[in-house]
Amino acid sequence: MVFTNKHVVIAMIVAPVLAVLAWFAAGQFAGEKPQAAIPGQSYPLVEKSNCRYPSGACDLENEEFHLRLAQITEGSLELVLISSHSLDGAVLGVAMPGEDSPPTTMRAVDGQGLEWRLVLGNEPLPGQRIRLVAMAGGSSYFADVATAFLQPQDHLGN
Repeated sequence: MVFTNKHVVIAMIVAPVLAVLAWFAAGQFAGEKPQAAIPGQSYPLVEKSNCRYPSGACDLENEEFHLRLAQITEGSLELVLISSHSLDGAVLGVAMPGEDSPPTTMRAVDGQGLEWRLVLGNEPLPGQRIRLVAMAGGSSYFADVATAFLQPQDHLGN
């Protein structure tokens, strides 16, 4: 009955297409535009999904600024931080939530400031968090990251 009217059929086909186009147009005209980092400002880094399971690496990002935090070799207590942008410095601390931990300065291992390393004194315990601050171009990028990506399978009850 309803589908015999060609106007109704055309409207049912065109309406979803127009809705999707309107959604994209609203995002283009009224959406927030990415801006360059302002020196002296701090910006949060988003913890990606590989940080939440024993993957051996944790990816962090804020728009085009990407960091990867990884254990160099299994069983090693050395972490490596690889950056998409040249860093002026990086500090890292490991502690339980709500606990204060003095940060330790990471050392650059290349001449470009793209790779940084830190030897941890102890293996992080389940539940501990990594607090990281990376400085680039006068801006600070910070993250509070779970240590699950560093944990062996048996620590997680798997």
